[in-house]
Amino acid sequence: MSLDAHLATLEQRHSALNEEIATAHTKPAMSDAEIQDLKRRKLQLKDEIERLRQSTH
Repeated sequence: MSLDAHLATLEQRHSALNEEIATAHTKPAMSDAEIQDLKRRKLQLKDEIERLRQSTH
């Protein structure tokens, strides 16, 4: 997988998590811990995206 394709995949996963978090805030069945886990995963993806972008420069 090329770096650009990998970045695109990570960005799609990041966007999907962002939507999932927004939806989770409207669902009373989702606990705060589950929302925090989603946010943590989203941040990890963001960090990986930034790290990969820095390595290309």
